[in-house]
Amino acid sequence: MTPLLQVTGLSKHYGARIGCAGVAFDLYPGEVLGIVGESGSGKSTLLNCLAGHLTPDRGQVLFDTRADGLRDTVTMSEPERRMLARTDWAFVHQNPRDGLRMGVSAGGNVGERLMAVGGRHYGRIRDTATDWLGRVEIAADRIDDRPSAFSGGMQQRLQIARNLVTGPRLVFMDEPTGGLDVSVQARLLDLLRGLVREMGLSAILVTHDLAVVRLLADRLMVMKSGHVVEAGLTDQVLDDPQHPYTQLLVSSVLQM
Repeated sequence: MTPLLQVTGLSKHYGARIGCAGVAFDLYPGEVLGIVGESGSGKSTLLNCLAGHLTPDRGQVLFDTRADGLRDTVTMSEPERRMLARTDWAFVHQNPRDGLRMGVSAGGNVGERLMAVGGRHYGRIRDTATDWLGRVEIAADRIDDRPSAFSGGMQQRLQIARNLVTGPRLVFMDEPTGGLDVSVQARLLDLLRGLVREMGLSAILVTHDLAVVRLLADRLMVMKSGHVVEAGLTDQVLDDPQHPYTQLLVSSVLQM
């Protein structure tokens, strides 16, 4: 099976400070990769380099495009990368306000993504938006409400609907449950896990929460000071950590 994403030697520096250094991995269709580490470990820098929000200093990010097979997204033109971000990629921000148009209705937020890939029939766009609101547990009668009228958990579910409505093959998730109450987190995680399986999505998930990564991720990378210090199957890494830093992360959770 051809990897959906092949990353080699990815590095990003901020002056003398290392953002990420020499990161390499393959991601296969339908696989969820978790990236964990403390604040400043480099996980968000890595995610933003992968998603095209930051330009790495070195390395390749090869994506298996529908039309041309493996393409290096680092050297793609900006219009090509923007089209990829609207079609085969999606990005779920920690703060849903960063991923939503707050002045546009819930239905409009979902419909905009459809229009960006060529949708023009208002009735069909509205029907699809209504269907997706239902899939993320938002009542159909809220379709014309603006996101500012929604709770944080509902805003996050709306952001997920906006992102997934075009059927992307790769989803980048940056702390998708961060800042939410525990009960809201649990509901959102169940929803995400169901959608990932149902749609056969590949995903890269950045989180500091080991419970989140255990629930959602097939494989796990542990980062410290910009370097990947341990990687493997999620349960294997969390149940039998080999690197002292991973052992410290796991033990700190167990002691809480």
